[in-house]
Amino acid sequence: MYDLSQLCSISLLLIGANKNWSLICCLFFLFSPTTVNLLDSKASQGELGWISYPSHGWEEISGVDEHYTPIRTFQVCNVMEYSQNNWLRTNWIPRQSAQKIYVELKFTLRDCNSIPLVLGTCKETFNLLYLETDDDQGSHFREHQFQKIDTIAADESFTQTDLGDRILKLNTEVREVGPLSKKGFYLAFQDVGACVALVSVRVYFKKCPQTVKNLASFPDTVPMDSQSLVEVKGLCVNYSKEEEPPRMYCSTEGEWLVPIGKCLCNPGYEERISTCQMCRAGFYKSTHGNMECSKCPPHSFSHHEGSLHCGCEKNYFRAEGDPASMACTRPPSAPRNVISSINETSVILDWSWPEDTGGRRDITFNVLCKRCRGAAANGSTSGTLNCEPCRSNVRFLPRATGLHNTTVTVGDLLAHTNYTFEIEAQNGVSSLAPKMRQYAAVTITTNQAAPSPVTVIRKEKTSRNSVSLSWQEPDRPNGIILDYEIKYYEKVGGENKRISSVIQNILTLSPHISYDKPTQSRTNTNTIIFRSSFEFEFVRRLSLPFHFTMLQC
Repeated sequence: MYDLSQLCSISLLLIGANKNWSLICCLFFLFSPTTVNLLDSKASQGELGWISYPSHGWEEISGVDEHYTPIRTFQVCNVMEYSQNNWLRTNWIPRQSAQKIYVELKFTLRDCNSIPLVLGTCKETFNLLYLETDDDQGSHFREHQFQKIDTIAADESFTQTDLGDRILKLNTEVREVGPLSKKGFYLAFQDVGACVALVSVRVYFKKCPQTVKNLASFPDTVPMDSQSLVEVKGLCVNYSKEEEPPRMYCSTEGEWLVPIGKCLCNPGYEERISTCQMCRAGFYKSTHGNMECSKCPPHSFSHHEGSLHCGCEKNYFRAEGDPASMACTRPPSAPRNVISSINETSVILDWSWPEDTGGRRDITFNVLCKRCRGAAANGSTSGTLNCEPCRSNVRFLPRATGLHNTTVTVGDLLAHTNYTFEIEAQNGVSSLAPKMRQYAAVTITTNQAAPSPVTVIRKEKTSRNSVSLSWQEPDRPNGIILDYEIKYYEKVGGENKRISSVIQNILTLSPHISYDKPTQSRTNTNTIIFRSSFEFEFVRRLSLPFHFTMLQC
């Protein structure tokens, strides 16, 4: 038999204990059960009186637990001898109303590798068994009557080094036993050659505790048997409304199952310590529910208890779709840093976001175009006089309203004309405060632009060797037109002829050659921009096409 002195000394000082436990989980369980102890060896100050067989096996000694509380422990360490079969049996344990019990063991176990000369005889496990009876059998003990629950192994075992440092590695294991049908039972521990100290044994069962769930109160309930659930009806607390009759089921594990039905606190009330209490000043709750009252969001207030919502401060608003939990907001400030880039009769406007968005993210921009007289210099943000809305043919790219980006291109403006553009930032509450409209304005003057294309050219008269053409002046001359130019050339070559008549010009043509005849107009900018092509036929012996293109300068 191995010397127990070291094991005894270490069992008296449970320092640095590593507490482990096993957890039985279920997705649908809500509350930890209430446990009722049937046996707790740590609660006994005197000898436990358990039966050890044979007598030189398990030994009962006094010690202290990890909290230095005096306890009674059992230990065995016959690791030098083969074929060990040492039994320890508890006293008879009445099961009361339990149908399933839980056995919690706390123990230490020596690492066989740390003990010399025990190869083949030392073990690192022991067996847990039980026996059901209807009455106390006294000292009567028959090994074959016991049923095995499990083989118990240590998660951590201690070594000689741990002994020297006076450090104990305490293991905790939990096993469940059931269903039980008789009035009581015994537990037994079988050692087969380990060096183990049984620090404490606790046997308990579970029951469903009194609780409040979803503002419904459920009483303390003991499970009936191992197969069925106990249905328990709940009662709504004060200032709450029954959404659906509340009920829960008590399981054999002593756990409440997910409730069916629930109670909800009235608007203006919140769940507090399992009751419904009025919202405090500065808080609100607008709906039934068991959630807490919410603090009034920024720029809103409630001066009284039990408020259903919070009002907005002056000059702050809520849009129709804003939830009660959203802060009150205001229209944005004006856009900043407006920059204009003019290209003849078009302008690109760029700007920066408002310094104050009003507390919202739904910022859009609108651009208002005005044609003015007596405007300031290009890029000025000062006001202008005698302004009127721009014509409908002014183009905005991508559009004039609802812009999400900070740039827009405005085209088809008149040349040498003063324009003022007002760029307004809007958000979801701008319509609630029309007098708070904020915008940035910029005034520009457009440059000279090329004339618009000649769109109508008519063939007045043709003969074998000539053609007479006429055309309309461009819709937008954009200045004084100096002359028109008609260019014609053969398909493999070209020839130019300038004319100044706006009405017509008769050109002598070869009757059997195809001509492409461009026509252009020229303003005092001397820049050719547009081209219009037309095709006519001249008949002599063959019908051949002639191409005319008009350009404006």
